[in-house]
Amino acid sequence: MRCVDNIRPCLEGVIPAFVGTCSLDGTPNITLASQVEYVDAQHVALSFQFFNKTRENILAHPYATVMVINNETAESFRLSVQYLHTETEGRLFQRMKVKLAGIASHTGMAGVFKLLGADVYRVLAIERVPGRVLPAGPEARNLLPAIRAVSERLASVADLSSLFDETLSHLERHFGFRHSMFLVLDESGKRLYTVASRGYEQSGVGSEIAVGDGIIGVAAEHRTPIRIAHMASEYSYALTLRAQALEAGIAAQAEIPFAGLAESNSQLAVPILVADRLLGVLYLESPEHRRFSYNDEDALVAITQQIGLMMHALQSAEVQEEAPGTSAASPQAASGAAVVVRYFPDNDIVFLADDYLIKGVAGAIFWKLVNAYSSCGRVDFNNRELRLDPALRLPDIDDNLEARLILLSRRLKERCDFLGLEKTGRGRFRLRVERTLQLVSAA
Repeated sequence: MRCVDNIRPCLEGVIPAFVGTCSLDGTPNITLASQVEYVDAQHVALSFQFFNKTRENILAHPYATVMVINNETAESFRLSVQYLHTETEGRLFQRMKVKLAGIASHTGMAGVFKLLGADVYRVLAIERVPGRVLPAGPEARNLLPAIRAVSERLASVADLSSLFDETLSHLERHFGFRHSMFLVLDESGKRLYTVASRGYEQSGVGSEIAVGDGIIGVAAEHRTPIRIAHMASEYSYALTLRAQALEAGIAAQAEIPFAGLAESNSQLAVPILVADRLLGVLYLESPEHRRFSYNDEDALVAITQQIGLMMHALQSAEVQEEAPGTSAASPQAASGAAVVVRYFPDNDIVFLADDYLIKGVAGAIFWKLVNAYSSCGRVDFNNRELRLDPALRLPDIDDNLEARLILLSRRLKERCDFLGLEKTGRGRFRLRVERTLQLVSAA
């Protein structure tokens, strides 16, 4: 047997692997490896953490024996492997680095386990080690029907907002993933913002993660799925967000709390790509240890590939079908005490009275809309005019405008009942205003 696919349950890192090497004079050496990572059907990678006797032997004589153990059945397999090379950056290295952080945090070795490299080996042979095996649990679920059900449902959605919500809804229905988020890459390409979530007390819509920060940010930066089985304090979003430097003054108040679980013991972040261009990240987590398997990861990669194509198609359709212009509407009736809308142009931050609403491109869009309403009572708008407005500083391509409008709409729905955005057609929407607005700019 030479197919690593058949023994993937042994590569979860729950039980360390035994690695046997020998020096050029034939002296044997046995040590433990924290991690044996699946690369493909014929290759694995071992964590390189210390320059020890094993490392010395491998560089001198590139053959080793690795014994891996299934943590549920105690079934063991012996792998004959040949060392090929070491990777110190890139997708495989980052994936192993994050997983090792989870293992280290779980075992109290966070200050000891540091990945120096990912040693890639060719698997020459795999043999089962004789010995007592515990009764196997229920056979692993066939996920193809669930993938099919989710794919069929997503294929029928007609707009981006439905795609965000339907994805999370059907992942819970067909896979049982109760806690999930959909994040989209912003115009700068440096941050991701939450556009939809499921399973949390607070939605976290509008919360941001920098590319490269935490499990979500690492998955985005390296365009690779990241899956860990244990809580990793090094990648905790609560710690990450607190550690980020906030801008002085009013910007310190403009942080939307991330909706993550307080005790997140399993995490899976899958980048959403189209033609290797990053669009966003699908993020799942659970309070259970080892909740997500290799099979779950495979299934989510397949689904996110469809999501990436659909996001691209739906955004392109919005651009192609946008109306060229919209006439001004009659002023809407507004009543009640005036609400102060405060705008800070340095960061395009918007407050409704003392309540933070939104910032960035979405904040600039909102300020444009309420100014048009205040000056002439206009409530009907279209995406095309927003794209052509230089004040919004949208890039020429891939501006993600539709996702920003969805974010703004959802923040308004969460924060107030007197303002809203209502879609009136493809590329067209209406501003709903039910209270008198007093606009105040800090400029």
